[in-house]
Amino acid sequence: MLLNEASNENDESYCYYCLGMIKYNLGQYNEAIEFYQKSLDIKEKTLPPNDPDLAASYNNIGMVYDKMGEYSKALSSFERALEIRKIALPPNHPDLAASYNNMGEVYRNMGEHSKALSSHERSLEIQKIALPPNHPDLAS
Repeated sequence: MLLNEASNENDESYCYYCLGMIKYNLGQYNEAIEFYQKSLDIKEKTLPPNDPDLAASYNNIGMVYDKMGEYSKALSSFERALEIRKIALPPNHPDLAASYNNMGEVYRNMGEHSKALSSHERSLEIQKIALPPNHPDLAS
């Protein structure tokens, strides 16, 4: 198996990430969580505490929980991703907009429409600054 060929922890983490993505795309969400969590566990041991790669891992986990309908867990993961991104990235980085958008979707799914609107508006504010005016994300 490819994991046996991993030459270092970064390779191993990436293999778990890829397996998580495959399981997510197949709709095998519990297994996706397991692989994404293994990837995150390695990253937490090898990366600085506010590395953007950690935020990406929390984001991936949040996406799975959202698909599973476990909205409080999804929101917690997206909030952690946002915390890291606020520290690690410039204030108008597109990844911050993605975090706010993801949180808005969870709030919408939970029926918390005012929080959803607020999150989506914050996402749009950042996108208007970070993206060119003709970017397709500004139309959605």
